Amino acid sequence: MPSPSSWRAYPQTYRLEAARCSKCGKVFFPPRLVCSKCKGRKFEHFNMKRTGKVVTHTVIRTPSDEFSGEAPFAVGIVEMDDGARLTTQIADVSFDDIKIGMPVKLEFRRYFCEGEAGVIQYGHKAVPVRG
Repeated sequence: MPSPSSWRAYPQTYRLEAARCSKCGKVFFPPRLVCSKCKGRKFEHFNMKRTGKVVTHTVIRTPSDEFSGEAPFAVGIVEMDDGARLTTQIADVSFDDIKIGMPVKLEFRRYFCEGEAGVIQYGHKAVPVRG
């Protein structure tokens, strides 16, 4: 059975649910209760597009325990076409080929397993847009 923290994250993790401030239009991911730009409290929730571009990135060579079998791996900040930014793993590309501004799309992938016989955690990873 998934842990309670994973259940709370389902709207963001699985549907990429974001919130747009009804007053000023700023997009938040994950959604917030108060807009940091205009202090508005009304939001429109929507599912983000799955495309964006790399803003910055790094290579993780010494990860936390749950990702120890994955190292080394690239992590970056991706600005989605909807305007929100998120931190995610960058996959299916060599480290030297990751560039600022590189177009990417989010694909649903396995993250890690909780413990030896635990629940497998899934989420989105950024992969390059080919062509």
